[in-house]
Parts: sequence; structure tokens; C-alpha cells
Amino acid sequence: MGCCGCFGFLKKSHRSLLSYHGPGGRFSQEFLLPQSMEDAYMSNGDRDSDSRRCGRSSKEILLARVRNGLICREVPVKETPKVTFSEDENGNRMVNEYVREWKIGSGSYGKVVLYHSVKDGTKYAMKVFHKSHLLKLRVAPSETAMTDVLREVSIMKMLDHPNIVKLIEVIDDPHTDNFYMVLEYVEGKWLCKGSCPRGGIGESTSRRYLRDVVAGLMYLHAHNIIHGDIKPDNLLVTNNGNVKIADFSVSQVFEDDNDELRRSPGTPVFTAPECCLGLTYGGRAADTWAVGVTLYCMIFGQYPFLGDTLQDTYDKIVNNPLNLPDDMNPQLKNLLESLLCKDPKHRISLRAVAEHPWVLEEGAITEFICYCRRRNCS
Repeated sequence: MGCCGCFGFLKKSHRSLLSYHGPGGRFSQEFLLPQSMEDAYMSNGDRDSDSRRCGRSSKEILLARVRNGLICREVPVKETPKVTFSEDENGNRMVNEYVREWKIGSGSYGKVVLYHSVKDGTKYAMKVFHKSHLLKLRVAPSETAMTDVLREVSIMKMLDHPNIVKLIEVIDDPHTDNFYMVLEYVEGKWLCKGSCPRGGIGESTSRRYLRDVVAGLMYLHAHNIIHGDIKPDNLLVTNNGNVKIADFSVSQVFEDDNDELRRSPGTPVFTAPECCLGLTYGGRAADTWAVGVTLYCMIFGQYPFLGDTLQDTYDKIVNNPLNLPDDMNPQLKNLLESLLCKDPKHRISLRAVAEHPWVLEEGAITEFICYCRRRNCS
């Protein structure tokens, strides 16, 4: 079959939105809202995929970083070129050292399954793909779904942060059709299932979760990576109450401060106003807007802007004012207004969010000294 490296690194391109029309030519509500919970661990192939960069592509930038050793991991991702299928003494299926427990969920590209290692019992979430399926699944006339998987793997190989789901191992045997991403298993819950509960999850819990999201996202932006789809469905909560950012299937890499992108591939209700206009936009500011929508969902249990169709939703995002209760916490109100500022030039930065009085009620966000910085300081 060949390993994924044989197929090259394919860049994601625009896919027609016609497939999202529901009855009467209206866009399906499912397209406007977050996808199913499995997509936090599964690449989602049902999104507008025109996330083209201005300037060098993510592929070129990623390859340059690898050549120059610019990987922020002290322990690199294990790359295994051979897969062995077997069973344990109880008849459970095994992939190399990993014993299958149960399927977590599935998506359009493959499935995600819980495994544990026979070496120490550690549990892992394993994304399982069939390379032949990825090559047949078109996202454009001349491009396939292999794009998303290869880009996601390349980005996750570079990352190591306590608020980001970690890639542990990639199993890619050229003699089999299977491809595996072995991920850190977050044995907790999704931050919110779909939308957050009606009435929200409370200020205290929302603040704690927001602090972790901001910490992880600042790390990504410091390493010139745009997540592209921040939303509650892609935020996993550990048993200790810590949040980890998941799903890098639409993420992009940029050089220096040139974070310009064209068209947002993320979930419509979390899309920033400037992304709705079809023009170039700054990836950092768009991620920050999505953080604002996520905070709004956590506080109120609903979306700030939602229409009956895609165009209606975009019109509301661009034109409707943000409505907040007069009697809410004034500091929280100020933060939401700053995050959901429609003008990206005046939108609050993540650094300013980390230093906002409402966020600082639980003290300063602990600064994570990543491997890059430790190495540069030594």
C-alpha cells in the first residue's frame, strides 16, 4: 500500500458547500453547529476546506522547521514503520503493544478507539485510518483527505504543552492499509457536549477552563500555529479539571507575524466577522474571537449569533450587536465585549486576556517554559 510519506503532503483546498444544503435548499443546522463529540478526536472532513495561506504553504513551513530542528519536544514522537496484529490471552485484538478496549467514536475519515499498552497499562486514544479510503475521499478535484491527516500529524509532532493533547506515536506500515495516530487519552469529558448546558456552567468553572484554553492557545500562537477551530467540542477536560485543546485537522502554520489566511475552515457559529466576508484575515485574531464565543457558551449556554441558514448566521455575526445582560459581572461583560469585538484591529489580544481582571481573580496564569525556550536559554 505504501506509507503516508509516499503520498506527499497535500494542501487542503476549497470544497463546495452544496453538500450542506438541507430540504428546500436551506443549509442544514448541523453544518452551522459543532459536529459530534467524536470529532474532538476525529478529523472532520465535512467542513469548508479552503484554508489556503497567503505566502508559503503550511507544508513548506513545516518541512523547513523539521530541517532546522525547530520542534518543541524534548521527547520526539515515536515513528513505527511496522504493524503486528495479534490477540491477548483474553482474545482482545492487539496492534503492536496496544490492546483494544472499545470504540470511542467515528468520523468521516476513520474511527477513534481506546487502547491500553501491555507494558504499563497506560490508556491511549488511537485514531485509525485506512489509507486507501483517505486517498479516495476527495476534498477537491485533484486532492484527497490525506491532506488533513498528514498536516495534523506534522503539526502535532512539534507540540508539547500541558493544555494540548499530545501525539505519542505514529504507526505507518507500508505493507498494510492501516495508519494509526496514538494520542494521549483524556479520561474525563468534553468541556461542553455540543452547546453548553442551558444557563451555562458558572463563572468559576468558566474562568478555570478559559485560563487553560488561553494558555494552550498562546503557546500555539507563539509557535506560529493557528488552531482554526476552537470550540467546546474540541476542548477536553481531564479528571483533574484541566482543559486540553484537541483536533488540529484544520490548523495552519505561518511565518513570523504573517498570519494571513483565506476563508475559515472552522465551525460557522464560531467564525469571526472578518472570516465571513471571504477576504484575507488574521488567524490569531480569528482564534481569539472563537475563544470569545466559547466563553459566551460557557457562561450563557447558548451561542451569541445563530441564524437559520449559513448566510443568516454570517449576517448576524457581522451585523448584529452583542447583547449582554445589564446585571452581569461588569468585568466579565468587559472581557466578552473585548473578545467579541467585530473589528479585529481592536479585538483584545490573548496576552491581554491573560492579564484581564476577571481572569486574574484566580491569580496569574502560570507561564509554561517550553522546550524551545529551555533549549535556547541553555
